[in-house]
Amino acid sequence: MSQTEIPFDADLIRRYDTSGPRYTSYPTAVQFHDGFTEADYRTAAARSNAIGGPLSLYLHIPFCDTVCYYCACNKVVTKDRAKARPYLDDVYREMALQSALFDAGRPVDQLHWGGGTPTFLSHDEMRELMAKTGEHFALKTDDSGEYSIEIDPREADAATIRLLREIGFNRISLGVQDFDPDVQKAVNRVQSFEETREVVETAREQDFHGVSIDLIYGLPHQSRDRFMRTLDRVIELDPDRLSIFNYAHLPSRFKPQRRIAGDDLPSPAEKLDILGSTIGYLQHAGYVLIGMDHFAKPDDPLAIAQREGTLQRNFQGYSTHAECDMVAMGASSISQVGGVFSQNVKELDGYHDAVTAGRLPIEKGVAITEEDVLRRHVITELICHFRLSIPEIEQRFDVDFADHFSGALDELADMARDELVTITPEAIEVQPRGRLLIRNVCMAFDEYHGSLDGQRFSKVI
Repeated sequence: MSQTEIPFDADLIRRYDTSGPRYTSYPTAVQFHDGFTEADYRTAAARSNAIGGPLSLYLHIPFCDTVCYYCACNKVVTKDRAKARPYLDDVYREMALQSALFDAGRPVDQLHWGGGTPTFLSHDEMRELMAKTGEHFALKTDDSGEYSIEIDPREADAATIRLLREIGFNRISLGVQDFDPDVQKAVNRVQSFEETREVVETAREQDFHGVSIDLIYGLPHQSRDRFMRTLDRVIELDPDRLSIFNYAHLPSRFKPQRRIAGDDLPSPAEKLDILGSTIGYLQHAGYVLIGMDHFAKPDDPLAIAQREGTLQRNFQGYSTHAECDMVAMGASSISQVGGVFSQNVKELDGYHDAVTAGRLPIEKGVAITEEDVLRRHVITELICHFRLSIPEIEQRFDVDFADHFSGALDELADMARDELVTITPEAIEVQPRGRLLIRNVCMAFDEYHGSLDGQRFSKVI
C-alpha cells in the first residue's frame, strides 16, 4: 500500500473515537503547574544558551475583529484597533527580558505569528514588530528561515500580503473552515472565495514558499456533499498543505460556542462520512497524510521530512524545526526551552503588570524528567513516522523495552488484533488503517493519561 492510500473503516474508528491529547508537547499542557517559577525558566534558558543552536520564536497576537463561534483560542474580540498599541509595547518589554537570556548570535530558524488574528495589526505596527524582533534576536535576512503567519483573508488584502513578504515572511496559513454560505453564517465567519483567492494568488506572485489552508469538519449545517463542494473550491487554490480539524463542541468551556445550536451539528455518522470522503478526495488529489488531520503535497518539506525520518512535532504542529528551543512571547504563549515548558499569563492585565514590573510573565510550567524525555521520544517517533525501532530505544535510553513499557504493550494488544499496529521484537509499526487513530496509539505510552480529565481534550476523530 502506498504512503497516501489510507483505508477508512467507520466502524473501527467509531469504536476508538475517544478523547485525547494532540501531543504538540509531552508532557501535555495539562501537566503545567503554578509551582514552576521565573527562576526555573531562567535556569533553563541558561542551560539552553550553554548548548547553543538555533531558536524558534512565537509571537501571540490575541486580537480579533469579530468572534467565530467555534473558536477555542485565547483571544480578545474588539473593533478598537488602538488596543494593539499598548499590547505591542508590553510584547517589546517581554522581548527585551527574553532576549537578554540568550546569546545574540543564535540564529532564528523559525518564526511564527499566531493569534487571534495577527493581521489585526496595522501595516506600520507589523513593520515595527518585525523590526523590534530583529533588534533583539538574530533574524535571518536571506529568506532561508521558515517565517510563517496565520492569515484571516477578511483581514488581509493583496497589499497586506506584499507587506508581509517584504518584512520577511515566506509562509502563510489561511483560516477557511468552510466555503458554504449557510455554514459560514451559522459560525459568524462570512468569507468569500474571491477574497481568499486574492490572498493565495498574491502569495504565489510574491514567491511565498508555501500556503496552508485550515478547514473544520463537524460545524453546523455541514454534510458530506456540502463539504465536498468546499474541497472542490479549496483544490482550485492549490495549497501546499491542508489541515482538516475536527470541531469539538464544548459550550460549557467556550462561551462563543453557546451560540451554535446543537441540533444544527451533523450527526456522528455524518461527521465520519465527511472525514472518510475527505481522505479519499485528498488522496486522489495527490496529497499525503502527514498524520492525524494534516495533509501535504509530496514535495512539501513536511512530506520530505517524514520520508527522511526527520519530521518533528511542537506547539505549532508538525515541524521541520522542532530541534530549536522555542521562545514564545505574548499573553498565553508557550515556550519550550532548556528542558522545560512554560506558559505566559493569559489575561492582558496580568501580562501587562508582569512585564512593566520587569518580570517574565510566566504563569505556570513544567520541568521535563528523564522519563518524560524517553516517552516523548517514543510518542514523537510514532506520531511523526508511524514506526518505532525497539532496539534504538533500548540502546539510546538503556532500558529493556518490553519490561519498561509492559503496560503500554498490553494496551496495544487490542490494537494489534484490530490490525492498527504490528508489534515485533524489532519494531512497532502503525498500519495504514491505524494512522487516523495515531493519538490512541500514543496514549498507550503517555504516563499521565490515565489520570487526565478527558473533557480537557478533543475527540481523536
